Order: sequence, then structure tokens, then C-alpha cells
Amino acid sequence: MVNGAVDVPLEYVRLGLRFDRLEEGFVDAYTGDRRIRAQVDDEPAPTPQRLRDQARGLLRELDSSDLPADRVAHLRGQLTALECTARKMGEEPVGFREEVRAYFQVDVTLGDEASYAAAHAALEELLPGSGTLAERYAQHRRREECPPAKLEEAVHALSSALRDRVRASYGLPDVETVAYEVVTDKPWSGFNYYAGDYRSRVAINADLPHRTSQLPHLVAHESYPGHHTEHCRKEMGLVERDQHLEHTVFLVNTPECLMAEGLADLGLEAAVGDGWGPWAAEVLADLGLRLDGELAERVAAAAAPLNRVRQDAAIMLHDQRASADAVVAHLQRWSLVSHDRAVQQLRFLTHPLWRAYITTYVEGYDLLAGWLRARPADQPVADRFLRLLDEPLTPARIAEEAQG
Repeated sequence: MVNGAVDVPLEYVRLGLRFDRLEEGFVDAYTGDRRIRAQVDDEPAPTPQRLRDQARGLLRELDSSDLPADRVAHLRGQLTALECTARKMGEEPVGFREEVRAYFQVDVTLGDEASYAAAHAALEELLPGSGTLAERYAQHRRREECPPAKLEEAVHALSSALRDRVRASYGLPDVETVAYEVVTDKPWSGFNYYAGDYRSRVAINADLPHRTSQLPHLVAHESYPGHHTEHCRKEMGLVERDQHLEHTVFLVNTPECLMAEGLADLGLEAAVGDGWGPWAAEVLADLGLRLDGELAERVAAAAAPLNRVRQDAAIMLHDQRASADAVVAHLQRWSLVSHDRAVQQLRFLTHPLWRAYITTYVEGYDLLAGWLRARPADQPVADRFLRLLDEPLTPARIAEEAQG
């Protein structure tokens, strides 16, 4: 209590930490006072119903708080998502589309198969030869596979090159650092573990092969100018300078996740832009790795509409109740992936914590890419992107600004 009123940011942090006691991994990062976490850990075990009621209570408190509008909007979105998560944990009936809307402030629909077919046609032209398109696409991807023995070295080289660009364009504390490690048996390709004090540990999953054309995106996404950069700049600004306590905790399945994944997926575009393929090829050539950068960039652009197929799979599974076999077949047909790759994607889509999360990549990228394109004619991309790194923007706010 502060002067008789509830300290909503502090209680929000405590509430978020309580969720992690019910679902380990729900707190993606916590950089706040360790005593707050210790106090939460010493409380009686939470129940979904109690967490639901606490979220609803804090939402009511927001209406009478004296917080600025941007902080209220951020907290309202986060608390709305937490209220829905608590209902899900308590096994209350929540439809999949309702769940996604509550978490991420977006509505989801199945993609247009005509756009997928057009993407296939574009890939047909870029990848001529015998066999089916799926076979030729697989051959192209195999040619780009990074030898496992070179994976860590390639990641470090790309990270160093991107770090130099990000430091020049966006600015980072001198003490910031990223440590990389190769792991296995995970449902994701890469993961940023932010430890606070401008330090991250990035895990790269080696279960499936990594391609030399995909590694620049992965490093940009997880580190420069993606998750690590965003965490650093928000810690430096919103937390240390402005003392906004709510940004000491980062929670899964909330609007801030869609913002974070969208900006991270735009990372290579923001740091390098057009010509990223030849740029990456030059960096990797120093390691003896060959990449046809121009072709890689053209193939990535042609295949971009297929990104939405993964969200189709989630809708089919959780909204339309399609069978796993039908979903795998849909992924194989339109994403042009192997059976093993489709099964790996299904693993992510059926994970209790991550089943709705695919929307952050699909809708997050599309929403923020449209917002970047809608910037004033005289505004550089870097200036617009910096707002994503520094401000507590929400998907709803971005949608409003993108529409003018």
C-alpha cells in the first residue's frame, strides 16, 4: 500500500512471480529485488483461482491509479493476459482464439492458401531442377547446413559483426555481454535467458540442422538487436532511469511477448537491411563457410508468406480439433518441411506453456513490419525501431499508429 492505495506495479510483479510457482518458465526473466522473489517463494502455494482474482483486483485498481497512460495501457494488457492464464490453469473453459486475443491483443484466422501457392510458384522459379518443389527446397536447405563443428564459431562471428552495427546504431552499455551455448532436446531453435545487469545467455538448439542463411536471423533475433538489446535498453531506461518496477519481470503469454518477438524477427532488417545475404556470406566466408547470399535473401523473401502456416497449425489443433496427423500433413504440404521438422513444430504447438505462442512470431512480425513501413517519410528505420527497444508499447498501440 502507498498512502492507502495499492502499489499496482509492485503487486503486478509479485503476481507474475506467483505464476512461475505454478508453471516453471512462466517468468522468462526477472531482474528485480531478490527479496521480492524470496517473499513470494515463502508464501503459501498459490492456486489458479486466487491468481485469477488477484489479477482482476489489480485491473480494477488501475482505473483509479495515478499512473501515466502508457504505463496503465501496458499493465492493463499484461494483467488481462494473466487473468486469462489463471482461468486456463484452473481448467475454466477458454476458447483458443479467445486465449490468443487475451494474451496478445490480436485476432487470428487461417491464412490464405492462395498466398501460399503464390509463394510456392516464386520458389519454383528460384529453385529449378528435377523432383518436387518440396524435394528441391529440401536440397537447397541441406546445401546451406552449417557443419555442427562450425556452429558455435559461426554464431560468434555473426554476433560480433551484428554487435558492432547495433552499438553504432542503437547504443548499448559498455558492460553488456552475451554468452552462447549449444543445447539439445528443446522445443525451440534458440532461447535468450536474460540475467540482468546487461548479461544474456543464449542457447542454440542443435537437435535439427542450422542453416548458414538462417543463422544471421537467429543471432539478430536473440541478441543484436533483438531480445538481448531490448532487455538491455529497457533495463537502462525504463528500470534504472525511470524506476518503472513492472519492467523488472518479463512474463510469457502476455502482450509484451508479441512485441518482443515481432521486433526480434525484424532484427536483421533493422541492423543490416537489404543486402543481408551478401553481408552474411562475407562474414561466414572468413570461417570457410560458403553461402550464396543473394539467393538466400531472395528465397527467404519468397518463402516469407509461408511463415503463417505454423499459426494455421495451431488453429487447426486447438480450435478446429484436427488430428496431429492432419496438422503434420498441412505443415508438410504448405511449409515444404520434412516430416521430422513438422513433428518438431508440433511439439512446440502442443507444449502446455507454448501452444499459443506461435502467434507472437506470425502476428508480431506482420504487425510491427507494417508499423515500420508506416513511419514518416523522413524518419530512418533505426529511429522508428529504437522506440520498440525503449518504450512500453503494446500491440494495440502499434495497430493504432500503423493505421494513422
